[in-house]
Amino acid sequence: MEEQNSVDLIGKNYVFGSIKHKVTVYVKVFTNSPFLVCMDLARSHEELIDPKYSWVGPDGKTLKGQKYVNLTETGKLMVMGFKESMSGAYTCTLSHKIIETTTQEEREMSEAYHFMVYAYREADHAYQVFVRFTTRECKLAANGLFFEELKKILNNIIADLTCHIVESSCKCHSVKLPDGGLLHELFVSFQVSPFAPGWKEVCHQVPYDCEDATNMRVREARDRIGEFFHKQTYALKRQFRIIPTIHYVESSFSVIRIDSCQPGFGKNDITHKNCASCCGKYQTRWFKYSSLALITGLSEEYLVNISVKSGISVPLLERHPRC
Repeated sequence: MEEQNSVDLIGKNYVFGSIKHKVTVYVKVFTNSPFLVCMDLARSHEELIDPKYSWVGPDGKTLKGQKYVNLTETGKLMVMGFKESMSGAYTCTLSHKIIETTTQEEREMSEAYHFMVYAYREADHAYQVFVRFTTRECKLAANGLFFEELKKILNNIIADLTCHIVESSCKCHSVKLPDGGLLHELFVSFQVSPFAPGWKEVCHQVPYDCEDATNMRVREARDRIGEFFHKQTYALKRQFRIIPTIHYVESSFSVIRIDSCQPGFGKNDITHKNCASCCGKYQTRWFKYSSLALITGLSEEYLVNISVKSGISVPLLERHPRC
């Protein structure tokens, strides 16, 4: 198996090739790729005589003259408006002459540079929230009513963002304090989702793609909810003469982000470490067999051969469709 490595951008928006390995590049859908340079960094500092550049795309056809690419006279390639179908291998052949100083003899040299370019999307974000409230006792009838009222309040706070509260739960536990005292607390958890009814209509107002817009809205929803709970501490200390039976536990608010990918996209932080958080449109065979290889301990090549001979394919795991 050929080694595949990623390289950082060198200079402004440039990715240089390598004659030793394939260079992996990740391009967000509907954006332009960085310039892929048909030489390595060392070669770019050398003098080249009569250089010629020939680029071939994933379908094996020349890219010269294609409307969706920007090819410069110095061999740099930019793929514009990158789509999922554009993922794959991009190969450039650099040809140039070497002229002997004494004899003026000319020799033709050529080098091939291989790039693996993958389309990716931003993951859809949601936020899992955890918060605690002190109550008088776990069997208190008001606990359930309080929880339902809390969800209504939170949904009202974020409704204009087309976000809502989902997968909520409330459990009561007895908590022994370090000083020996015993409290009863409601352990509340819920998820802040950007896919409340009407989110599709909002997305239709956004050109191309919606992840950036939905992620921005759900971040705002997270911040509003965080501010709401932080204000509870202030209210308990400054506004209440008598502490309510059920009240917020100071500093108990915590939140973690949950990422998910659209159908057909997935994450692979083993083979794509440099874009571990990306929802990538990776090569299907590589994605599903490399994952199975990690589970079974068998080599990827062996699994592929068994699949081909037996006619059994390994399903590609992906997230269920949204809403």
